[in-house]
Amino acid sequence: MTTLDVVQLSRLQFGLTAMYHFLFVPLTLGLSVLLGVMESVYVMTGREIWRQMTKFWGLLFGISFAMGVATGITMEFQFGMNWAYYSHYVGDVFGAPLAIEGLMAFFLEATFIGLFFFGWDRLSTIAHLAVTWLVALGSNLSALWILVANGWMQHPVGARFNPDTMRMEVTDFAAVIFNPVAQAKFVHTVSAGYVTGSVFVLAISAYYLLKQQHIELAKRSMTVAASFGLASALSVVVLGDESGYMDSENQKMKIAAIEAMWNTEPAPASFTVFGLPNEETRQTDFAIRVPWMLGLIATRSISGEVPGINQLVANASQRIHSGLIAYEALQRLRADSTDAGARARLTDHAEDLGYALLLKKERPDVLNASDAEIMQAAWSTVPDVSPLFWSFRFMVALGLFFIALFAAAFYLASTRALQAYRAFLYVALWTLPLPWIASELGWFVAEVGRQPWVIEGVLPTFMAVSSLSAANVATTLIGFIAFYSALLVVEIYLMVKTVRIGPDFVAEGGVKELAPMLVVPAE
Repeated sequence: MTTLDVVQLSRLQFGLTAMYHFLFVPLTLGLSVLLGVMESVYVMTGREIWRQMTKFWGLLFGISFAMGVATGITMEFQFGMNWAYYSHYVGDVFGAPLAIEGLMAFFLEATFIGLFFFGWDRLSTIAHLAVTWLVALGSNLSALWILVANGWMQHPVGARFNPDTMRMEVTDFAAVIFNPVAQAKFVHTVSAGYVTGSVFVLAISAYYLLKQQHIELAKRSMTVAASFGLASALSVVVLGDESGYMDSENQKMKIAAIEAMWNTEPAPASFTVFGLPNEETRQTDFAIRVPWMLGLIATRSISGEVPGINQLVANASQRIHSGLIAYEALQRLRADSTDAGARARLTDHAEDLGYALLLKKERPDVLNASDAEIMQAAWSTVPDVSPLFWSFRFMVALGLFFIALFAAAFYLASTRALQAYRAFLYVALWTLPLPWIASELGWFVAEVGRQPWVIEGVLPTFMAVSSLSAANVATTLIGFIAFYSALLVVEIYLMVKTVRIGPDFVAEGGVKELAPMLVVPAE
């Protein structure tokens, strides 16, 4: 039986809490914008049905928002509890976007969500519409700053290592904010959230139509979800392509692992539609490939080369040797801060210092590492290939399915034939969990594909953890699992109860009874 160490337990705990938190984030993002659309129609037309729709879906949004806040706060505390060296090493860079997210986005969102629930009879229609859109703006700004922080972990720009403080420090905050990887991840993630919100509305509306309940609300809700969802699903594919292109520029090993591409192919590289990656023989068995496809997607050219895993490992080995020069210079500089030669050598090889740190897993005195240990460290830069290969393909398949689903829904809504095709309504209903599966797969690919780095090329994950015992981390992990499981039961209960009670209860003032538990005080 394999015993999990502190690093594995810390990764497992953060991974589980992050993926649990992300059950609520995409729904909050999607519903916030849909609420703005529905209330805008109400303000323009004055038809009461649109007001009722906004209040009903708003209550479901509130449940998701409350749970998202409760689970999101604990994630931030984990940086100090389980990842103390990470917080020390890059806190000056990573902490700034998180602080801005709390001060700007979260306060905006938390303040106006109270006005959204309690301002229906106290604000003018225009003022309340402005509140609704400000809630949506706050939700999206929150995602922006979180993804700026995460994007920096994937592609660390605008910062440098200071040998005098032994920390990473910001040199160009604008570069951190406008990091192309962060911006690509933001638009892709937000679009995925819009798909989740649209599927949620589509599925519940389909349930009502199948039950012959709340028909007018359900038909209008499905029309809005179909239109918004189709545009969002198409955007996910286009923006996902942009995110992949950024990875091909900045995280070449991730792309090679996703494609199970063991050796560099002549340009343009082929795309493996199906295959069985074999990490022992380092080849992909029974591969079915589409010529040129990967090269065109990853490099957007017919001449661009997509490097394979073996070649990237060889490059990592070279960077480890370069990093050892930087590490040796750093040791000299710590002994004598006036050593100009050591400072110059460190500057010349600073970009590869993180690769030398990979050897810390093999031996503490990295300068005495053997060629075999260097090669072992180089191979440690390869993430788990099979899980990435299949996760990416399932995610893409679900993305294409969502396009087909929303296209069919849009056609049926346009021809006023939604109720005539009960088979489609069943498909829409049973599609409900799929966007969450796709989102979780996306995050799995993004984060596992970055391993062994917590900061790409800068800090290995095994060095970032706190000085805790495995028993301590295991205890908190069990506690989180128990607590979050209870929260999940509560969230599902509230959602199901609200859907079963229906929009009539909300329209009659039931929202005032349930809303107080959903308004969360600011941090």
